[in-house]
Amino acid sequence: MELLYALENIRCPLLDAVMGAVTELGGETVYMAVAIIAFWCVGKGLGYYILSVGFAGTVLNQFLKITCRVPRPWVQDPEFTIVESAREAATGYSFPSGHTQNAFASFGCIGMWSRRTLWRVVCALIIALIALSRMYLGVHTPLDVGVALVLGLALTLALWPLFRDIEEHPKRMYAAMAALLALTAAYIAYTELFPFPADTDAANLASARSNGWKLFGSGLAMLIGFELDRRYIRFEVKAPLLGQLLKCAAGLALVMAIRAGLKQPLYALMGECGAADALRYFATVLFAAAVWPLTFKLFAKIGAKK
Repeated sequence: MELLYALENIRCPLLDAVMGAVTELGGETVYMAVAIIAFWCVGKGLGYYILSVGFAGTVLNQFLKITCRVPRPWVQDPEFTIVESAREAATGYSFPSGHTQNAFASFGCIGMWSRRTLWRVVCALIIALIALSRMYLGVHTPLDVGVALVLGLALTLALWPLFRDIEEHPKRMYAAMAALLALTAAYIAYTELFPFPADTDAANLASARSNGWKLFGSGLAMLIGFELDRRYIRFEVKAPLLGQLLKCAAGLALVMAIRAGLKQPLYALMGECGAADALRYFATVLFAAAVWPLTFKLFAKIGAKK
């Protein structure tokens, strides 16, 4: 806690705002946006790489959270204070840091993919700043962040040989998706069937179960989207800059609207259950992977030189 108290002593409104903005770069929404933009505009292999590192990392992260059940820093030490603006998003158990692992999934994968030293340095700095922001805001300990950094780096390096030329070796994709789905199914079985101690926080356990179902729906959609694109769609990522900007702006708005808009209708229809979470994320990811790409030929014409 010594480091957290040292960071607490240098807090000020400006740094609070800056670190609050930095920490959002490790959030789920930014992670999804980075993965989708890479998939639509840079390369399908990069998109699948980011998604796979993120999915595997989230399963591992959630498993450790619900298994170790480490309280947040201000619960461990009631005298310690956090930046209040960060409290609302700091839900669940503390160990390890999900934002830090997300940072590796997003920016670590981009750094591995890029051949430019400058890009790799920038990505490394972003990851380091996100990790620092989690401690500055008081929502994670150095152990939470340190373990997340190790896990994120390990997954980024381990999956790189598999995905660096995945588009030329489609059988690898099927194997990777099957492994991710099996891992997620095992995690779901663990959270649903394991007799957790009576003092396990009910909200945290419900969140752990929900996240497992979301990942399963997303992974299944990725697999189906890959198959549909390989056999029928075969979309191109290249387009003029204006076309790329419009493609991403409209597409991301629709993706986020589907993710948010389906939640209450599905809960009303099916109840707040894992199947509803799986279906919502399945529809969201399948739209991004196989429906919106059907429009890309139109965007490729926007801004093209005549």
